[in-house]
Amino acid sequence: MLDAHRSPQPDDQPRPVYRTVDQPVAWQLSSAQVRRRLRAAIVTARPRQWIKNALVIAAPGAAGALGHDDVPMRVLVACGAFCLLASGIYCLNDVRDASEDRLHPRKRFRPVAAGELSALVATTLGIALIAAGLAMCMVITPLLLIVGVGYLAVTVSYTWIWRRILYLDVVAIAGGFVLRAVAGGVAAPVELSRWFVLVVTFAALFLAAGKRYAERLRADASGAARRRVLERYSLRRLRVLLSVSGVGATVAYWFWAFGMPTVGGIPWRPLTAIPFSLTFLRYAHIVRVGGGEAPEEALVGDRVLLASAAGWLILFALSVHVAT
Repeated sequence: MLDAHRSPQPDDQPRPVYRTVDQPVAWQLSSAQVRRRLRAAIVTARPRQWIKNALVIAAPGAAGALGHDDVPMRVLVACGAFCLLASGIYCLNDVRDASEDRLHPRKRFRPVAAGELSALVATTLGIALIAAGLAMCMVITPLLLIVGVGYLAVTVSYTWIWRRILYLDVVAIAGGFVLRAVAGGVAAPVELSRWFVLVVTFAALFLAAGKRYAERLRADASGAARRRVLERYSLRRLRVLLSVSGVGATVAYWFWAFGMPTVGGIPWRPLTAIPFSLTFLRYAHIVRVGGGEAPEEALVGDRVLLASAAGWLILFALSVHVAT
């Protein structure tokens, strides 16, 4: 018979629960999630693509206006604005293309496609970045705001319309580059010469055609499904487009450079045509072997291309400094 008055035994006592040293607490888990989401948001914004916005600096730099009054600050703000606009568009595009990106060998690792960033967060981030970019444009001048809206119209309509139409998809991509250069001229403000606009236009067409060429080569090699517009691009058509745009950019640059006066008897600006042509030829070789799908990666990853581009930039900067 059990004794009702016996003292509780050790096994009857409630045991205290101790947290082990390695067991994470709730706030640690939350901060880890925040870090993952922040990283996913940064990756979605594609800061590595911001190198394309160096075109905003091109027009005032070529005109030698970067050392005048408040031009550097105006151009810097304009460049930052277009970085935000581009990142906002990337966020919205990733939401729209998530299902298609999951079938792509590289794009399937994008945070939205991989499920690391929700569509709601990416959409909210995209809208916020675009609004901030347009506000920065307005701070400089209403005309820059118009250029920014035009850039948005071209890039958004590319996603919805032009990317499915032969040749117009390439023109739309090139249009985004040209509007970046125009934005720099508006922000400074400086007058854009016709030859400068032609150089940027042909070079942008070359970059866009090189992207399509690399996509077609990759699709042919892997046997993966191709987008309808890519099916209509034969390699021969793309080579013709690359040749025309490449020759056009080089010839336009030589005409522009040789139209500048000599300084102290030295043709500083025409001399820049040599490293420019070498840089273009090197990139053409990279495109030819299928490395043009990501121009920013090609520039950073190829030492010869980087060295020739740096040589052109230094000589060009010297020519501007001497001329002014």
